[in-house]
Amino acid sequence: MNYRHAFHAGNHADVVKHAVCALIVSYLAVKPKPFRVLDLHAGIGVYDLDGPEAQRTLEWRDGLGRLYQVDGRPIPLAPPAEALLAPWRAAVDALNAPGTLKRYPGSPDLFRQLLRPDDRLSVNELHPLDKAVLDDWRGRDRRIVVSALDASIAAKAQLPPPERRGFILIDPSYEAVDEATRVVRMLAAGHRRFATGVYAIWYPVTGDGLADRLRTAIGAFGLPRTLDAGMDTIRVRPEAGLQGSGLIIVNPPFTLARDLEILLPALAERLARGAGFGHRLAWLTGEARRNSD
Repeated sequence: MNYRHAFHAGNHADVVKHAVCALIVSYLAVKPKPFRVLDLHAGIGVYDLDGPEAQRTLEWRDGLGRLYQVDGRPIPLAPPAEALLAPWRAAVDALNAPGTLKRYPGSPDLFRQLLRPDDRLSVNELHPLDKAVLDDWRGRDRRIVVSALDASIAAKAQLPPPERRGFILIDPSYEAVDEATRVVRMLAAGHRRFATGVYAIWYPVTGDGLADRLRTAIGAFGLPRTLDAGMDTIRVRPEAGLQGSGLIIVNPPFTLARDLEILLPALAERLARGAGFGHRLAWLTGEARRNSD
């Protein structure tokens, strides 16, 4: 309940997470049938980079600030990677007037921009102040439902979605000592209810073994297709804070792994903070892993 993402919005972990999530939702939108996005740890819709929280940490300068000039002009990646970054770029650009870089889209606003008229977005945020901001952000958009439940309860209540197509983002702060265990249980329960959904579990790389424990625990499920995708900004060492991040993706769209082979190395190089940076892309379980061996 104490975590506020406004201090960290637009950092290197946000850039990687949101760029990958934007690709996933864009792939869902290729088919005409409607889908639903369930954002279980939503934060708020839009973050003010000039606000006191962002200015206190300035973390966005080593994330968003590596891809844009201060006047809002993009600093492009190589063309193949830049093409894959386009859905994320469009969401950032839509919030900022020409010649400015003042706001950053949280996952709710990123998803909202990618929805079509018949698609739906369910955003869940337990923190009461952030929930109030989300209510205002939603306005009269009937495609969006806002809730303030424990994420485990929200997942049970909203899965399977009526559309029978969807993307579920599990994105906690990992402040609680049992958060990783809760995440694994949440994925297992969600998959039992909605086995065909696309799930993405975000994790931080902090040198404490959390990322390895999550990969091992989720891999042990033996789900049909589970992909680990992420990057480190520097050689990982204990007690050195946030050094990288990643997403464990269950049922990824079929072209996602191929596209991340292009996008992740480019982002890792751009967001690097020192020696030992790099990216990860590996199948943890299932037929896709056997086919790639």
